[in-house]
Amino acid sequence: MKKLIYLSMFSALFCLSPCSGTKKVNNVESFNYIVDQFADMQILRYQVPGFEDLSLKQKELIYYLNEAALTGRDILYDQNCRYNLCVRRTLEAVYQYGQTNKIGKDWREFEIYLKRVWVSNGIHHHYATDKFVPGFSKEFFSKAILSVNKDSLPLNNGETVDNLINKLTPVIFDPSVDAKRVNQANGQDLITTSANNYYQDVTQKEAEDFYNKLKDPKENTPVSYGLNSRLVKENGQIVEKTWKTDGLYGTAITKIIYWLEKAIPVAENEKQANVIRKLIEYYKTGDLKTFDDYSILWVEDLNSNVDFVNGFIESYGDPIGLKASWESIVNFKNAEATKRTETISSNAQWFEDHSPVSKEFKKEKVKGVSAKVINVTILAGDCYPTTPIGINLPNANWIRRDHGSKSVTIENITEAYDKASFGTGFNEEFAWSDNEVKMLKKYSFLTDNLHTDLHECLGHGSGKLLPGVDPDGLGAYGSTIEEARADLFGLYYLADPKMVALKLVPNQSAYQAEYYKYLMNGLLTQLVRIEPGNNLEESHMRNRALIAHWILEKATPSKAVEFKKRNGKTFVVINDYKQVRNLFGKLLAEIQRIRSTGDFKAAQKLVETYAVKIDPTLHQEILKRYKALNLAPYKGFVNPVYTPVYDAAGKIKDIKVSYTEGYAEQHLRYSKQYKTLPTYN
Repeated sequence: MKKLIYLSMFSALFCLSPCSGTKKVNNVESFNYIVDQFADMQILRYQVPGFEDLSLKQKELIYYLNEAALTGRDILYDQNCRYNLCVRRTLEAVYQYGQTNKIGKDWREFEIYLKRVWVSNGIHHHYATDKFVPGFSKEFFSKAILSVNKDSLPLNNGETVDNLINKLTPVIFDPSVDAKRVNQANGQDLITTSANNYYQDVTQKEAEDFYNKLKDPKENTPVSYGLNSRLVKENGQIVEKTWKTDGLYGTAITKIIYWLEKAIPVAENEKQANVIRKLIEYYKTGDLKTFDDYSILWVEDLNSNVDFVNGFIESYGDPIGLKASWESIVNFKNAEATKRTETISSNAQWFEDHSPVSKEFKKEKVKGVSAKVINVTILAGDCYPTTPIGINLPNANWIRRDHGSKSVTIENITEAYDKASFGTGFNEEFAWSDNEVKMLKKYSFLTDNLHTDLHECLGHGSGKLLPGVDPDGLGAYGSTIEEARADLFGLYYLADPKMVALKLVPNQSAYQAEYYKYLMNGLLTQLVRIEPGNNLEESHMRNRALIAHWILEKATPSKAVEFKKRNGKTFVVINDYKQVRNLFGKLLAEIQRIRSTGDFKAAQKLVETYAVKIDPTLHQEILKRYKALNLAPYKGFVNPVYTPVYDAAGKIKDIKVSYTEGYAEQHLRYSKQYKTLPTYN
């Protein structure tokens, strides 16, 4: 089981506002949630409520884990594209030290481009993965670089400034060069047409053949082959270059280990200390069996209040779903909100037993499902500046089968989305009537969080693979199928009377808010993220489109769900919510069958039929309506700043948190303070 990070599209895409909320935080009278807005992005702050109430030991632990998280920043840039570090460092040199004219259209567009590079950890859109086009000219770019002292530029081994300009100009300006970070187009070589840095001089067939030879279908506890390495061809031979202290990314990993080692003496308990020790061992050796040992220790550490993710985790950035991007978050438990997820996880066996899927695909016994609501203290790597709102790990199917999983919902992030959402006019524009608008306002925040809880806590952990089924057997379609499976599980159970019985929803109709929002999003509003003429390629978007379009097709004869027009505008109308729930259950049963049996052809047919193509006329309509709202379809965050306070003996006596650092200020500081890799790796 892979790719288990879930983004709530309603929260992450549509809760946007040109005005910020205010609140008293840390004796600061007003808290400005919105920091910046440019291109298709809006940058927010998030609070860390409860941090001041933690013990000194817990604060110190968080500080060290935060530093370990931030230290890995350069790794993701290099993973996303081999030119990213050079591009970023060149742009930052111009921004800080250039003597070019810093007024006018070219400079404004240059600033926007640099901010987009920071958002995306590179030159490709963080979500769509297309290379974004600069609004400034080649001439401006050349003159701007020439205005910088060469000592401030990332010149490589005697490289001249002219060489640097000639190298980066096509990378930035030519749309045919490294056009997509992750290409998912059916029928193409997904590796050679993707710009990520996970493979060099290797074709898709060569990579798949290489890893298929390593796999033993009879192996009951397989490692995640290829997870932490670059696959390259040297002297005609295909070899792995492992990410470890004496391998690729070694200088960054060594510094991550430095901070992890400082965290061990202040760990909350010996089990947590052993988790950190095992992670360090894995980073030193690159041994994937050690990574599994670490994952088992991590998932079984259930008593620690402070927790973290740090490493090569999710494989969305690899078009064939093997290589993992580097990411980290640090967090602590939100005790009050966790009561909700504890209720869900304690009933995990009931949900599994009553699932509409075939009995042969169900788990006879659900093991080790733990769930909690957290407040995140730092976002890093592939979780920064954009972030999931829920996480379910580990990804290895056999570990989940034998040892269970951890599920979290990140409440201080969802709160930031919610606080910045007032007065957008979005629901009024796209919902069919006042009834839907009122329903969304009343129940959507609750049901959206519950859907995330169900998706992460139970959805990803439900079901089982049949013996001998390759967990990577669905190939490029695996991510979409897995996310659809978890989404459908959550959607199906939101409407179950059990949710009322468990007192998770106030009444039997509250679920309708999530059903309406989900279908409206999958059929219409998520299209605002796609450029005209493009297909859907990102796995979460494909998942939602697959579900929504399949439901619409099956519900059309009875008009349980239909499109209606009013004043030339298209709306989703749900006439029979109970039938929609039944259809969610039928699709869940089929998706689970596909996953459990590794039915590649069925997965391919579902995705290609329902999840890829976009109606161009409808697309243009939605884009026009959305543009009139003056909103940004994506959100990112700036992190709080944590500052240790020392006593006269040089020991930490407190950690202070502040929320005043700006977006550009933060990224420039990170580039200086956490420079861990050479420009080319």
